[in-house]
Amino acid sequence: MCAIVGLIGDDISKELYQMLKILKHRGPDGSGVLVDKKVIYGDLEELEVPKGNLGLGHNLLSIVGKEGLQPIRRGNLVLVSNGEIYNYQELKEDLKDNCITDSDCEVILNLICKFYKSSLADAVKKAVEFLDGDYAFAVYDGKDLVLARDPVGVKPLYYGENYPQKIFGFASERKALWNIGIKDVKTLEPNKILVNHKLIDSDHGLENIINKKGKLSSKINPEQVYKIEDIKAKLKNGLIDSVEKRIRGLDKVGIIFSGGVDSTIIARIAVDLGIKPILYSVGQEDSVDLKFSKKAAKWLGLPLKCHLIDENVVRQNLHGVLDAIEEYNIMKIGVGMTAYLASKMAHEDGLKVVLSGQGADELFGGYHRYLDLFNNKGEDAHDDLKKDVLNLYHVNLERDDAACMAHSVELRVPYLDMEIINMAMNIPMKYKIKDGKDPLRKCILRRVASDLKIPPEIVYRPKKAAQYGSGIHKILIKKILKKKDYSKFLDEKYK
Repeated sequence: MCAIVGLIGDDISKELYQMLKILKHRGPDGSGVLVDKKVIYGDLEELEVPKGNLGLGHNLLSIVGKEGLQPIRRGNLVLVSNGEIYNYQELKEDLKDNCITDSDCEVILNLICKFYKSSLADAVKKAVEFLDGDYAFAVYDGKDLVLARDPVGVKPLYYGENYPQKIFGFASERKALWNIGIKDVKTLEPNKILVNHKLIDSDHGLENIINKKGKLSSKINPEQVYKIEDIKAKLKNGLIDSVEKRIRGLDKVGIIFSGGVDSTIIARIAVDLGIKPILYSVGQEDSVDLKFSKKAAKWLGLPLKCHLIDENVVRQNLHGVLDAIEEYNIMKIGVGMTAYLASKMAHEDGLKVVLSGQGADELFGGYHRYLDLFNNKGEDAHDDLKKDVLNLYHVNLERDDAACMAHSVELRVPYLDMEIINMAMNIPMKYKIKDGKDPLRKCILRRVASDLKIPPEIVYRPKKAAQYGSGIHKILIKKILKKKDYSKFLDEKYK
């Protein structure tokens, strides 16, 4: 994962450098810029950005390959990308005559080149259909600038304009745009691409992909016979494949760990695949999450590192969390602090990648509110789960990405693999929630956990949201926020 930035305006060199500098935490391993037609690489502190009217910039967090410096240029096409392409090796086999580096992101540009005739936007639309990964990128052909991100929205991308100065910019985090005077910042929706400031449908949005793969929601026939053992086996194998692609090529990896069924499944699969992940938990000393994390880690035989919290710890890290997630939202602060402190520990251990169980509750009916929906709507409750999955990018994913990348750690989310999403959206609700009084929910996922020989105490642990299971929310509400108003922090720093 990396930082990408871009500007169009009069003499943007100073502002482009400022954007890269403020996002240095996203990519400490090298930087590069294209300004007009000149490309320069080097250490950011020594980088001299040429004067010009259009610039693209990149900060590298090196995970895949040794030649990952960007921008990448092929003829008149130039790309800056943030993300991971999990099928890059397979794509390189098809594109081997065009591959020069060992970077996974190079295949994005090579695919665009393959389909590029006269329209850059059309070439991007076709290229992304072949990508299996989490990404956000910008590509420029000397005339058109196109921005795109992965269908789920795992990787962030923001854009905006400063109308008096007529400057257009994009960046991996909002603060880079705020810092140069672009205040009205928008999120690029995953189902759109931006072409020269104009939004158009990408044809590769998550809803389109799901609808192409199978029947959904009210179209599911509740009387149809589904063999739950077959569904369980398919889901288990899908999760194994998803975790395997996300740890491929890594010597070590961390897991943001709560001791719940979602993160324990990921940990167990990683162990079965031959990796011994380090588990990272956050909470008060007597918190539910730490209690279960210790039990699960002991059963898994894995190292567990705990960040104990109290009022002082929460207060000391609150500014850092707010600066990372770029939003004053009490619920997001509570969850974001868990990821922020867990990734801090991972960074101190030299890790660049952590996994989490994000998305499992939305896909498999984990939240308590789904009970009433299932009671009232039956199989049609799938519509509500689907809506939540489509909105994950701005509700949870952008927050979690920013919280982890504050410490130069990439977050990967195995449950949000496209095959898992499609599978989950076509599993009947009755296999997720057995009835309107089901206290646990996620029935099919718990069956997978049992099949993986995870102890019943963990398999049947009730759902507890991170901000509650860790004890952070209670500290925030009852102690921290009663003593001081933090709601103006971001405005005072950036706006």
